[in-house]
Amino acid sequence: MCRALESAGIETMVATTDADGPGRLPVPLSQVHQYNGASVIFFPRRLTESYKWAAGLGAWLRAHVAEFDVVHVHAVFSHSSLLAARACVRAGVPYIVRPLGTLDPWSVAQRRLLKAVLLRFGVRRMLLGAAAIHYTSEEEMRLAETVVAGLPKGAVVPLGIDEELFAAPTTWPDDETPIVLALCRLDVKKGLDLLIRAFHDAAGRGSNGQWRLVIAGDGEPEYVSQLVDLARQGEAGARISFAGWVGRHDKTILFQRASLFALPSQQENFGISIVEAMACGVPVLVSPGVNLAADIALRGAGWLMQRDQASVTEALKMAMSDAAGRETRGRAARQFAQPFRWTAVARSLEQLYRTAATARQTTLPRKLQSVREPATH
Repeated sequence: MCRALESAGIETMVATTDADGPGRLPVPLSQVHQYNGASVIFFPRRLTESYKWAAGLGAWLRAHVAEFDVVHVHAVFSHSSLLAARACVRAGVPYIVRPLGTLDPWSVAQRRLLKAVLLRFGVRRMLLGAAAIHYTSEEEMRLAETVVAGLPKGAVVPLGIDEELFAAPTTWPDDETPIVLALCRLDVKKGLDLLIRAFHDAAGRGSNGQWRLVIAGDGEPEYVSQLVDLARQGEAGARISFAGWVGRHDKTILFQRASLFALPSQQENFGISIVEAMACGVPVLVSPGVNLAADIALRGAGWLMQRDQASVTEALKMAMSDAAGRETRGRAARQFAQPFRWTAVARSLEQLYRTAATARQTTLPRKLQSVREPATH
């Protein structure tokens, strides 16, 4: 996002913690430096992994937030988000909040009591004081507005897709082994246990016996171990592999090789890997919990499956046995992904920032402050 905004002529900086799941990023602290092509300043996380309390971040924000025209807060139930909103209110700087799907009814129901306390003591005030709420899909906005009454005006701006994914080949030789790919954070909500069991049933024998299932991503070691054991216990165990966390180049290769992308997730406010697969011309098999699912089905870019074992198995069998359907839906998927190019997304974000900045000035914001939690894999 920052690289795309910089290309559009908007100066950005990211202020965050060094949290990387339960570990820490090996980065310089309390000083601005270049990190993955963006200007970033990291502060040491203290206390819990989820709340990410960071005293140094708060002090820096209070001292420097007035230097920026707009603040883009990424996350809701996080100490850094509350710090950013408070600093903006004191300095009179407009801020935008991106909930990251955390205002979905399913998400709010997880650790409900803690979130209810946080909403009462700071989070609701932060949300209501925002210049806008940034959603990545229409469905995310609709669901969030059923949870918190009186939210500020919502703006739907999707996440972006790297241009190199659109350059990926869309067909492979007939003798290549067909692959079902799942690429995500390995978490219970993703439904990977459903997918593994379904693959055993759909590809254990018969005409689908040449298929492979590749699961890419990382997660809590105990849960990953459970998935590995489940994969080994069925008929197709020898054709299920775990790629672990993959970097940008290897991820692109996996998308290029996939014949089908599947994710029976409980909840996805956007589903970046789903759109990345579609950009490569890969048809997708998704559950209704993916907020883009209805649009994907409407555009014929994939298949919609209900989130139960029988439905996932039947949908997987159907998609794997329909070569012509995969080709047709793959072309539609690639077309569906076109508006998600970072260049287009950056233009939409620029307009969102311009609108928010009018509360303080009439010129296009030059400098943006992004306060977020680092991605974990």
